[in-house]
Amino acid sequence: MVSWLTNPYIETVANYSVVVLSLVVFLAVFEVVTKYKNWEEISKGNLSVAMATGGKIFGIANIFRYSIEHNDTIIDMMAWGAYGFLLMLIGYFIFEFLTPRFRIDEEIQKDNRAVGLISMIISVGLSFVIGSGIG
Repeated sequence: MVSWLTNPYIETVANYSVVVLSLVVFLAVFEVVTKYKNWEEISKGNLSVAMATGGKIFGIANIFRYSIEHNDTIIDMMAWGAYGFLLMLIGYFIFEFLTPRFRIDEEIQKDNRAVGLISMIISVGLSFVIGSGIG
């Protein structure tokens, strides 16, 4: 049984499955905290929402990349991935707080592409910073 668990093919499928499920859960959390409905806006062609959501997807996946690389067990990988997501979520709220001249969510919903782009870049950038600290 132990050789089953150490098989790299099985390990890859396990990591993949956990990350896909985590992406679904974490994107649902973002859906709750944003004022717009991501997939509804994307289906209407809102490029700003697509960029912001794509940045979140990349960010979460990148955090898990570091987590998989630095942890030996699925449980540790999940814990570090969830912790990284929490830090990314905090970063989202800080970004909203640090822009008092306008509301990030409202601008992204109005398809302000400059705000969508910077939101994407912040998510991607934070994921590298967060990932570098994962143990």
